[in-house]
Amino acid sequence: MPNLLLELRSEEIPARMQRKAAGDLKKLVTDALVEAGLSYEGAREYWTPRRLALDIHGLTARSADVREERKGPRTDANEKAIEGFLRGAGLSSVSEAQVVSDPKKGDFYVAVISKPGRATEEIVTDIMPGIIRDFPWPKSMRWGKASSKPGALRWVRPLQSIVCTFGPEHEETTVIPFEIDGITASNITYGHRFHAPEPITVRRFDDYAASLEKAKVILDAERRKDIILHDARDIAFANGLELVEDEGLLEEVAGLVEWPQVLMGSFEEDYLSIPSEIIRLTIKTNQKCFVTRKQGEETLSNKFILVSNIQASDGGKEIVHGNGKVVRARLSDALHFWKRDQGNLPDLETLTASAAKFGLDINKPLDQRMAKLDALDVTFHAKLGTQGARVARIRTLAKELADITGADAALVDRAAVLAKADLRTEAVGEFPELQGLMGRKYAVLQGEDASVAAAIEDHYKPQGPSDRVPEDKVAITTALADKLDTLIGFWAIDEKPTGSKDPFALRRAALGVVRILLERKVRLPLRATTKDIDLLSFFHDRLKVYLRDQGARHDLIDAVLTPDADDLLMVARRVEALTAFITSEEGKNLLAGTKRATQLLAAEEKKGTVIADGVSPALLKLDAEKELFAVISGASKDASDAVAGEDFRSAMEALSKLRGPVDRFFEDVLVNDEDAAIRANRLALLRLIREATGTVADFSKISG
Repeated sequence: MPNLLLELRSEEIPARMQRKAAGDLKKLVTDALVEAGLSYEGAREYWTPRRLALDIHGLTARSADVREERKGPRTDANEKAIEGFLRGAGLSSVSEAQVVSDPKKGDFYVAVISKPGRATEEIVTDIMPGIIRDFPWPKSMRWGKASSKPGALRWVRPLQSIVCTFGPEHEETTVIPFEIDGITASNITYGHRFHAPEPITVRRFDDYAASLEKAKVILDAERRKDIILHDARDIAFANGLELVEDEGLLEEVAGLVEWPQVLMGSFEEDYLSIPSEIIRLTIKTNQKCFVTRKQGEETLSNKFILVSNIQASDGGKEIVHGNGKVVRARLSDALHFWKRDQGNLPDLETLTASAAKFGLDINKPLDQRMAKLDALDVTFHAKLGTQGARVARIRTLAKELADITGADAALVDRAAVLAKADLRTEAVGEFPELQGLMGRKYAVLQGEDASVAAAIEDHYKPQGPSDRVPEDKVAITTALADKLDTLIGFWAIDEKPTGSKDPFALRRAALGVVRILLERKVRLPLRATTKDIDLLSFFHDRLKVYLRDQGARHDLIDAVLTPDADDLLMVARRVEALTAFITSEEGKNLLAGTKRATQLLAAEEKKGTVIADGVSPALLKLDAEKELFAVISGASKDASDAVAGEDFRSAMEALSKLRGPVDRFFEDVLVNDEDAAIRANRLALLRLIREATGTVADFSKISG
C-alpha cells in the first residue's frame, strides 16, 4: 500500500513548541484523511528546529464509493416539505427520486445518493491548505509582502517549503503539488543550514531521513537527545567529572540543534563560591548549558557542557571560547546578586515601622528584606491585599496550627515572618524558581535556627504529587498555614477553580495540605479551621484523587467519606481498615448479607411499610433472629467503642461477628411475615444491621 511523506520546513521553531506541534500535525492530517474515507496502517511524526515531518504508511490509494438512501416525505406531502427534501438530497426535481410503497404508510420518496470514491492525491490537495492555514500554534506571525493582505498565511516562523510525496513502498512516488500563499508542495527539501545548504530531492520517508542525515540533520528528536546525553556523560567522565542531568534542559537543547556537537567549557573557580543552584540556573537559563560535578560529590565543578549545532573545523575552540565569555559575564552578575543580598539595604531608616510591626531585627539582611516587602506594599492579589498583609495572616494562622502540630510556637512565628522575605532578594528577582531555597541559605548565614531555615524553604512544599513533604514540625506548620491562607482567601473572594482552569494553583495547594496531613499524620479539623463547607468539599475531592492514586477503591472512599468529615487522616485510616476487611472472606460475606439487609429495608421504607421503633425480644420467634439480635447489640457497641478510640481494625473485627448470624437469618427467616407486628419487628432488626455497620462505613455504597 502507498505511503505519504509530508514535511513543513520553516525558520527556527521555538523548542518548547516542537513536540506538541508535530503531534498536532499528525492528528490533524490523519483525522482529516479518515474523515474523507481513507484508512492507514500507521503514522509517526518527527521534528527538528526547522521542520515538522509526518510519515504515514499503508495509506489507501482511494476512498471507497458511497451509496446512501435518504428517505423523504410521502408523495402527497405539501410542496414545501418536498422542496426541502430535494434540496437536502441535492436533487433538482422529484423525477430524480424513487417512489417506494409501504402498505401502512403509503407511497413516499427516496433519494439514492451515490458518491464515487476519490483518489488520495485529490483528498490531500483539498485538506492540506486548510490544516496549514489553521494550524494551532500558540503564537504565529506573518511575513513578506503578502503579510499586509487580509487572510495572509500565519505560521510560527516564516514557512519556506513543503514536501508532499505519495506512492508505493518500492515504486516511483508522485508529488502532490498543493499550494498555499505562493508555496507549492514539491519533492525538494534542504539539509543543515550551514553544512549542507544545497537542495535535496526525496521520494519517500526512508530516503528522506537518510538524505537528511547525510546533510547533517538528525530527524528523530529522541535520537538527538540520546546523542547529547551520552556524549555529555562521556566527555564529563573523561575529565573525571559527572554530568548533572536535566531532562527539561535536554528536551530543550535537542530542539535547538539538528546536528548536535557536544563540547566542554570552563569558568574561573572563584565563581564556585556562589550557591550551586544559582550557578546551575544561570548557566541553564542564559546559555542552555549543563553543569558538572566531581564524581560522587554534590558541589559543582567549574566545567560546563554546551551543545553546538555546528561541526567546527577548529574542533569547537571558538565556540567554547564564546560561550565561556557569556557564562563568565552571567556568573559575575550572579556573584554580585549573592553578595548584595548579604549586605544592608541602603534605606534602612524607611523600614523601622515595618520592622516593628513584624518584630524584625533590622540589623539582619533577611529581616531587612521582609521589612522592605511590607514597606513597598507589594500586591499579593488585588482583592486580598499586600504581601505584608498576607504574611500577617499566615503568622496568625501558624500560631493556631502550632498547638495542633506540636511545633515550637516561637520558631513557627519566626519562620512565618521570614518565609516570604527572599522575594525581595536580587537572586530571587533574577531566578523566581529559587524562592524559598535562597531564603533558607540567607537564613543560615544570619544564624537562624535550623528548623526556621528549613521551614523557609519547605513551606512551599509539596508542589506536586512527586515533590517531597516537609518533615520538621516547624516546616509542616508553616507550610499548612501558607496553603490554607491561600485557599481560604481565594474562596472568600470566589476565585475557585473552574473546569481545567486553575490560575492560582488551588488544586495543588489543597493536594499539598492533604499530603501533609496524611503523610505526616496530622490531625487537623479542617471545617473549624477554614469555616467553609464548600472548601471542605474541595478538600474531599483532592483526598479522593490522592487515595485513588495510592490504590484505594473509589467505592470504599465513598463509603467512608461523609460530607462533614473534616479529619482527613481519620478518613484515610478508615479507608485503609475497610480495604483490608472487605477483601477478606469474612468481609465479603458480611458485605453480601449487609447489602441484602439494607436493600430490602430501603425497598420497604420506600413503600411506606411500618417498621417498629425498636426490636421487641418477645416478637422474636425463630432461633436465627434471636441469635442475630443477641450478637448485634454487642457487636454494635464494640464497633462504636473502637471507632471512638480510632481503632478501626478492631471496629471491623467487631462487625465480623455478625457474619454468621446474618447469613443464618436470611437462610431461616422470612422477613415479610404475614403477621404485621412480626414483619415490623424483623424490619427493625434489619435497621440495627444497617446502623451497626454504619458506625464504620456506608456498606450500601460498596460494590460487590
